[in-house]
Amino acid sequence: MSFKPWKQPLLAALLVAAGTTAATAQDVQKAQRAIELGRYNEARAMLRPGSSPESAFELGRLYQMRDMPDSAAFFFNKAAGSSPFGQVAAGRALLAKGQLGPAEAQFDAAAKATKNKDTKVLTMIAQAYGEADIKDAGKSQTYLTAAQTAFKKDDPALMVARGDIYLHSDQGGGEAMTSFDRAIAANPSYAQAYYKKGVLNVRSRNFNEARTALTKATELDPSYAPAYRELADMYYYAGQYDLALSSFQKYKDLAENSPATDAQYASFLYLTKKYPEALTEVNKVLVSDPKNTTMNRLKAYLLYETGDYTGAGAAMETYMKVTPADKIISEDYIYQAKILSKTGRGDEALALIKNIIAKDPSKACDFQNDLATIYANKKDYKGAISVYQYKLISCKGDLTDQFRLATALSADKQYTRADSVYNIILTAKPTYAPGWLERARVNNNLDPEGKKGLAKPFYEKYIELSKAEGADPAKFKSGVIESYGQLGVYSATANDKAGAIQYFEQVLTVDPTNKGAQDNIKILKAPARTTKPATKTATKTTTTVKKK
Repeated sequence: MSFKPWKQPLLAALLVAAGTTAATAQDVQKAQRAIELGRYNEARAMLRPGSSPESAFELGRLYQMRDMPDSAAFFFNKAAGSSPFGQVAAGRALLAKGQLGPAEAQFDAAAKATKNKDTKVLTMIAQAYGEADIKDAGKSQTYLTAAQTAFKKDDPALMVARGDIYLHSDQGGGEAMTSFDRAIAANPSYAQAYYKKGVLNVRSRNFNEARTALTKATELDPSYAPAYRELADMYYYAGQYDLALSSFQKYKDLAENSPATDAQYASFLYLTKKYPEALTEVNKVLVSDPKNTTMNRLKAYLLYETGDYTGAGAAMETYMKVTPADKIISEDYIYQAKILSKTGRGDEALALIKNIIAKDPSKACDFQNDLATIYANKKDYKGAISVYQYKLISCKGDLTDQFRLATALSADKQYTRADSVYNIILTAKPTYAPGWLERARVNNNLDPEGKKGLAKPFYEKYIELSKAEGADPAKFKSGVIESYGQLGVYSATANDKAGAIQYFEQVLTVDPTNKGAQDNIKILKAPARTTKPATKTATKTTTTVKKK
């Protein structure tokens, strides 16, 4: 599943406004630093004691980053006033509520009062646009141009704000990257610019450049927690789950110890398929925040993933009742359907998932695997086959989908067709060991007496791949036992007792306690007058495939 259960906040630090006292400026700067490191409660504690407009302004930014627009507007309004700083604050309060036109009137007044020459005010306005969750940046370019003219050279904070503005647009990645590069050129030690560059590279799936930029940010500032969180995202998208989890753990260690951080950690454990660990974290968060929408959602998901389908059903029912309709996402309905499927309500599950797809056809391809799984749970393998065929044709399916199709064909006892699909997979990817093992099993079913030895070359290929450089013996173990065991059966069937014994001895090399191999060797080595060919029954404990 590709969705992220939490929202990444913007973390651009804002310049302290002109006219701030030295003591207040120091407090505000400390709070800004805490915000950058994800220490929101710490930042709030620094800012609440002060009654200055600057403290209120930073609280407005903090709540805006936490996606709480009403609270953000409240504190921005507390900082509002007739000074240019106060007018920017008033504009940000309006911007937080999505009122672009009135906000620009306030920004215009602030810029006019300083004759478009105060770099701090102009940068504050630019950052207001960069930190607002709006695609229409309005007159932001006007303020950017004025600020650049006033600076007479690139300023790192302004360039980061410029990049954030472009990040909100659908096609602004190139200009955003240029902005972050200009910030770095202006100050090669500016960790935040490297972080922002890394974020953009993760978004564009340019992982090598992302790793370089984010690593540089952590080298310049080892406490820069957000860079580790972004590295975790990068490794997750690249499928390197162990590195993703270790990077997120570094973020968690550096960020604030709070329910919000624990919730992100629980979400990341879920994404990296550490389901029992994630469930523990979810339950921990729900103790202190029982109404947390994301955690209640994940609780239902995780109970399903850990096999507690009854518990998952109860959790999902509760979640659906207490969650506003606009907060329920498509994945919630998909999990609800999967839970229904696992609790014997397959027809309801099919109706639900088909209804989801009908309401949003753009997501049809995303949910085909879930639909096929529901058919398979009903043992309606023909239904599953039709779904995978649709996905391959209409959704640009890949080899993984071919593999799933072959599995469904085999479950439906369409062994010849399954063999044909496995041949397609192995032609495209000849070193894919699971494909050779599955093709061997299919051919076992095509040759139930083992007289033709149809599966023999495929088992041999699997053994060959198990010995290749870099192969993990633990991952191959059960398949190797099965392969040697079946090869032993074929040799015994062909009256090659010596060859059969060698194969069964290879089974014992991998699994010294394998009783099936021990029994077969004993039979094969018995005196001629009592010797019998190795039987299928004798080999059932040797292999994982049972003859039909």
